[in-house]
This record gives sequence, structure tokens and C-alpha cells, in this order.
Amino acid sequence: MGAGDHALTGRAERFTDPTHDLIGRRRECAHLAELVSVARDGHSQALVLEGDPGIGKTALLDFLKVAAAGCLVIDVAGVESEMELAYAGLHQICIPLLDGLDRVPAPQRDALRTALGVTTGDVPDRFLVGLAVLGLLSEAAEQRPVICLIDDVQWLDRASVQTVGFVARRLGAEAVGIVLAQRTSDDDPDLGRLPHLAIGGLSDVDAQNLLSSLATGPLDERVRDRIVAETRGNPLAVLELTRGLTPDQVAGGFGLSRLGAVSGRVEESFRRRLAALPAATRRLLVVVAAEPGQDAALIWRAARRLGLTPEDAEPASSAGLVDFGGQVRFSHPLVRSTTYRSAQPEERRAAHRALADATDPATDPERRAWHRAHAAPGLDEDVAAELAHSAERAQARGGIAAAAAFRERAAELTPDPRLRGERAVEAARAKFRAGAPARALRLLAMADAAPADERTRARAELVRAQVSSRLEPGQGAPLLAAARRLESIEPELARETYRDAFYAAHVAGRLGQPTALHEVAVAARSATDVLRSPNVFDPILGGLAKVLVEGYATGAPVLQRAVAAIRDTDVSSETAFSWLPLACRVAIDLWDDESVGDLSTRMITLARAKGALSVLPTALTLGTGYQVYAGDLSAAAGFADECEAIGEATAISKPPYGPLAVAAWRGLEERVTSIIDQATPEALARGEGQWLTATGWATAVLNNALGRYDRALVAAESGSEHPSELGIANWAIAELIEAAARGGVPDRANAAMGRLSEIAAGCRTDWACGVEARSLAMLTEGEPAEPKYREAIERLSRTRLCTELARAHLVYGEWLRREGRRVDARTQLRLAHDAFTDIGADAFGARARRELLATGETVRKRSGTDAQLTAQESQIVRLAIRGDTNPEIGTQLFISPRTVEWHLRKVFAKLGVSSRKELRGVANRGRAPWAGQL
Repeated sequence: MGAGDHALTGRAERFTDPTHDLIGRRRECAHLAELVSVARDGHSQALVLEGDPGIGKTALLDFLKVAAAGCLVIDVAGVESEMELAYAGLHQICIPLLDGLDRVPAPQRDALRTALGVTTGDVPDRFLVGLAVLGLLSEAAEQRPVICLIDDVQWLDRASVQTVGFVARRLGAEAVGIVLAQRTSDDDPDLGRLPHLAIGGLSDVDAQNLLSSLATGPLDERVRDRIVAETRGNPLAVLELTRGLTPDQVAGGFGLSRLGAVSGRVEESFRRRLAALPAATRRLLVVVAAEPGQDAALIWRAARRLGLTPEDAEPASSAGLVDFGGQVRFSHPLVRSTTYRSAQPEERRAAHRALADATDPATDPERRAWHRAHAAPGLDEDVAAELAHSAERAQARGGIAAAAAFRERAAELTPDPRLRGERAVEAARAKFRAGAPARALRLLAMADAAPADERTRARAELVRAQVSSRLEPGQGAPLLAAARRLESIEPELARETYRDAFYAAHVAGRLGQPTALHEVAVAARSATDVLRSPNVFDPILGGLAKVLVEGYATGAPVLQRAVAAIRDTDVSSETAFSWLPLACRVAIDLWDDESVGDLSTRMITLARAKGALSVLPTALTLGTGYQVYAGDLSAAAGFADECEAIGEATAISKPPYGPLAVAAWRGLEERVTSIIDQATPEALARGEGQWLTATGWATAVLNNALGRYDRALVAAESGSEHPSELGIANWAIAELIEAAARGGVPDRANAAMGRLSEIAAGCRTDWACGVEARSLAMLTEGEPAEPKYREAIERLSRTRLCTELARAHLVYGEWLRREGRRVDARTQLRLAHDAFTDIGADAFGARARRELLATGETVRKRSGTDAQLTAQESQIVRLAIRGDTNPEIGTQLFISPRTVEWHLRKVFAKLGVSSRKELRGVANRGRAPWAGQL
């Protein structure tokens, strides 16, 4: 317990109830005791304690250790100087849990071992690392409840914070409690969605009681009130200000005017206590402050190199400043920071130099390089080179932030100007990837000041463009300029940059520069003539450019050949895999349902196998669109829910395209409205115009299903008004034509029909030509319409797209009824009604049912069960029916196998079954309200 936090313990009185041991903290202690009780009952809970330095967070964690008697307590603390060492905090957390590592699924186990530096391997996905830690905690909790306490979270390394945040959000039916203590700050994206408990100052009465318990003699009321007001209820401040008062100040308050503000007074109190120690003891404490790992053996090896002995530790121990037992720990973080900052620069360098010499370069090369960097008095190529190598090792373990920090320091220490510029560019690139664009720009300024060759300057321009695109979405021009510059220097990187420029312009859509997509297309078309080294992906860029500049007639055949070649290519390599999202989007632009299905499935499978959660949401979104049109709303809902699970688990924000599409096709008006209202402000803030196109299309689908054609027309016009966006903008064309035709204003569909016919003529796929025929039929009067309806049904029946075929039957049946051919109409409407009902497209099914009733047909509603499943229960049931094991389900939904089992038991009780084998039968038993969720 820290010095200031010890001050929370009242000396005046003790109570049997442990919550009374901390003056003024009954509410907080009760909250923490409840967390332990929840864990003992077999459930999980996470909590963030947040407050100013010295406010008592550590004391509350110490209270929790006592309350958790009999549990496995994992006690971890962040150290400010350790922030640059990847997974340093996670290593502390995992040490007591490693006995269960062999029971963690192999991909997760390998990722964690690589992250911790136990083995070498591919860069571990940080979410696989998180799942491994979740699995370890779950395994340990099978034996006894686990309480994980993490103090000074603000000083944990970034990789560890991300992992802890991931695990804390995914806890479920494990007997695990996680409590994190951090200083008051802006919301951390990795911890912001966890429950928070603000720890404020003590009330005046409690602060007075604490002050009285610390006083060794009479305390003047004026002195007491002045200290209480001065400290604002901060217990550490009360302790340290009281410690420095003279007898006359305590008795009469003389000289209190010289107390000054609390800020600085606490550190000054520690500084005075440190200054009173012998010089050798102070040097020893600088070594302790400089070593983030708190490894006693390492500290004493370094101390001996400076001529220091264990006897030099005694004065600091007696003063209550440092505990030298086991891990060497300061009594309070402010003691560490004050010790380090008050030392002379040469004293700090000497401490780091001794620690570097005492660190084994074979077993801990990154820590050794880090100490050498802090020991360097000036430019030093030997140290800079070691830092650069350490950055590569850190990156190989997934420590992106650590790698960026090492590269930055390597650039700063490099004496050769040209090499310094190259390292500064690499550091800027690393900082950008680590999510620090402002630091990247600072490093680029360093690079600009150094002499450099064309390759280095081109790479610098690329990083600057990437930063610009991140800070101002839709700004594709800088990426375009960077791609042009890279063409003759690094063709492969140029290709990737053109691809990223396309992506940036597509996502920005109507919110970006009006000519952005056209400019990227023109440049990419020219570039494909220059980038002549063999590459199966070149035609994707060239063909897409031709579609945007010259139209579908010219570009579609190029893209079709490109997509066919990619489908025959092994896309498991990192480079090939990175092109799959664009290839799949192009297949959608080509209305090639077979390629969309194949590429989206391969992308989802590979992303899951690689643990590539940065790509998996895109893959699932594309897969959702395909499954919607293929008529498998169950699979589409599963993909959409998995996307949401990834967003929740990773705190990666992405508009909910999948949930929007599923809700629209199911006819869930309130759900569609809610999704749009909640997601649109954030999408607009990020400059994602593509989201507006998606909302226009989805709203049009919903209202066409509901028969509100006037509303559908307005929405479809909005969704299709930027044809260069392709994809969803093209889908909206079909919605516009149906809304205009059924709404009695066919003239408003003329331009859209022209665009759709151009697409169909260029693509020549059954999907495109079938939708064109269906659309033309709706705009055609009298008998000439019928051959078009029949052509649409014939073509669409050759695709995998059940929803498109069902809509063709529906509009044909509606036409037949209006033509007075009721018997023929019933056949088509019955096909449509049954298809929509099986699919779960209830609004379209209701539209077909109304038409059937109008023909005189009797239509019975299918019966079902009243059981209601939650969204997560539906996901688990769907995967269980598919045959996935509990660990496989847990991996996909980012929960532990134990939580999966807990949910299944609840599902069994709701549905009245006792095993997985019975689930499929229940799901197929009519149209249960929850069956459409599967």
C-alpha cells in the first residue's frame, strides 16, 4: 500500500466490518465487496476506479485483496517508464495463469506465446492474444474465483491496455472480477465502455477525522480547517502536508500562509524526504526508479556495478519509501516519479547504463536496448542500431506502439543525417500504424530536415498522405500524389496506395471531393500501363478505372477477367489477402453473384483463420450483403451480429451496414429507424458518405416491402444519386424503378432504367440481366410486359439469389392480378409468399399475402412457439446447429467456452430441449418468433 493510501486507514477506531477500515469509503468498499460476491457466485464483472493521484485508489485495491480471501488474486501495477515495452503489463497478469495455457486453443496459445516473447512466429493478432487471456482466466476460474487488480492503468503499455479492455468487455459466465485503477482522464477507447466508479475527495468531516487520526498532539481548529480546505479531501495530500508541519504550525497555525497549493506540495514533501537520505541510498533509488520491471535480481546486479550494497537500502525502507521484498516497489507512484525527476541527468544515465549492462541481451534484448537509449548522452549509432533491431522484434510480437517508440528514439540518436531521415520516416510510419498521427507528422518534419534519396522522400509523402486521410476522411488527393511518386520506385507499394486511394474515395462518397473518384480512376488507369511487373491485381485497378471513366461496356469485361483470375489464385499470402476486399466489392459491381459468394466466403474463412479482426468486419459486411440477396437472412443476421460483437469487443467503430440491411429486408421499421438515427451522426463526423447511400437503399427496400412507394422513391433517389459509388448505389437503382413504377410515376425511373440497362449490357450476368428484365417489365404497359417478367424469372432462377427471384414472382403476380388473371396470379404470388416466409422477409411476405387475399385465396399464417431468444442466444443456437463446438463458437463471438455453455443451458430451458441434437428440430418447427433470428 502506498504512503498516501495508508493514510486512508483510520487509526482512531477499528470496526469488525472491513468497510469501516477506510475512513469515508463505505460506499466504494461496498461496491467492491459486491464485485467479489458476484465472482464467488460464478459470474463476471469489471470496474474502473478513476480518481486523482493520492485519492485512495490503491487503498481500495488493498481492501479488495482482503475481501477476496480464498480467491486467486492477481496483483499488477503499471509503471510509467515501462509504457514503451510491449505486453510488459500483460506478462505480469499471465504469470499466475500459465499452467492453463495448454488448454487454450492452439491459434490463441501461439499468439500469446509470441506476444510474450516465449516463441517467435507471425505477428500475433491482438484479439487472438485477448482471447487467449480470456481463456486462461476462464480456466483458472474453474478452480476458484479470480480477482485481477491492476493499479496505475494509465502507465500500462498500450498493447496490454488494449488486451485488458478486450478481456474485460468479453467476460460472461466466468467467476472473474477485474478492477482497474487509473488517474482521472479523458475516456480511453479501450476502457471507456466499462463501468466506472469515480473516487472523489473525502468529505470535510471524513478529512477532519483522518487528520485527527494522524495527529500526534493537539491540533488547532484553524490549522485543521485550513489543511482540510487546502487538500480538498485528498488523503495523500493530508498525510504529506501534515508530515511537514512544525509544532508551532500545528498548535497555532503560524506560518500556514507559506503552505501554497497542493499541487507541488506533495512532491516537495517526497523530495525533502529523499534529500534526507544518504547519497548512496539516493543513487540506489534512482536505479529502482529507472527499472520498470521491478526485478529485484536485475536491480541488485545493476546496483553492484555502481558499488552499492543491500545496506544502502535500509534508510529508504525505514522511511517507508520502498519495499525491497520480492519485487522492488515504491510505496506510491509519486515517490518513483519524484525520485527519477529530482536526480541529476548524469545520475539517471548512470543508472540506465548499469541496468543495461546487467540485462541479458539474449533473453531480454528489448529492455537492454531501452536502457541503453536512456543512458546515451548524445548521438550514438551503436545504440540507435540496437533500437532499430528491437523495434523489429517488438513488432514481430504485435507491439506496434512499442515498435514505434523504439524507432522514434533510434531516429533521434542516429548521427548520420541521411540514415536519420530514413529512420524518421520508418518511425513516422510506425507511429501512424500505432494510432499517433500527430507524432508521425513531427517525425516527418525531422525527416524533411535531413538529406534523402527519392525513395525515402516518396515514402515520407505516403505516410503524410495516410495521416491526412485519417485526419480528414475523403481526402484522397494526397494518397493519389503519393501513389504517382511511388510508381517508378516501389511499384508494389504504388499499387497498394492506388487501391487505398480508391477505397478512401469510395468510403467518402458524396462527402468527399466531387471529382475524387474520377481523378483516382484516371491516374490508376495510366499507372497500370506503367506497372508492368506481373501482378494478378493490376487489372482490378485498370478495370475499375475504365468503369468509372469510360463506362461498364469498356470496363466490365476487364474486371470480369480480373475477378476470374483472382478466384484461381492462392490468396492466403498477406499481399494477396489485402486485395480480397476490393476484389469482392468489384464482384458486387459486376453483379456476379457466384464470385461474390466465393470471394466473401474465402475472405471470412481466411480472416478468421488469421485472426485478422481489422479485415473480418469488412469481410462479414460483404458476406451479409451476399447472404441477404441469396435469401439466407439467418446467415446474414449471424454475420451482422458477429460484426457488432467485433465492434463491441475491439472498440473499433464501424457503421452497422450489416444490421441495417438485415433489418430492412425483415421489414423491421423501428429497428431501421433506430440504426440510422444512432449511426448517422458518427458516420457524418468521419466523412463516410457511403453510409448515406446505404441508408437510402435500405429505407427504399423497407418501404417497397411495406407498399409505401412514395417514400421508397424518395429514399432510392437519394441512395442512387451518386452512381460513381457503384455497389449499393447500383442496388438502389432497382429500388427506384420499382417504387416509381408501382407508385404511378414511371417517368421518374427513366434515367435509372438507362443506367441499369448500361450495367446489364456490360456485365451480361443473369443477376444484372434478370433485374433489368424485371424492371423493364414494371415500366411496360400491357401484353409486352409479360415476356420480360418471364425472362426475369428464368434468368434469376439460374442465380443463387432467392430474394431477387421471389421479388420477380411477386411483381409478376401483382401484374397478373391487375390484368384480371387471378388463377395465374395466385401461382406466382404463392411462390413469392412461401419464399419470403421461408427467408424471413416478413414485410415482403405480408405484401404477397395481401395480393393473394385480393385474388380470393385463403392464406394461413404459420404457427410457432412463444420462446424468445436474445440476439446472442440466437447467434449461439445458429452456430450450434451448424455443428460448431463451444470453443469454436466462443472464438467467433469473442466469449469463453464456459460462457457459451452457460447460454446454451438457458436456451435449452427456454425451448424445452435437453441437447444440441434437439435444437434443429425446434428451429424447423414452424415460424417461431425467434426462428427468423437463426
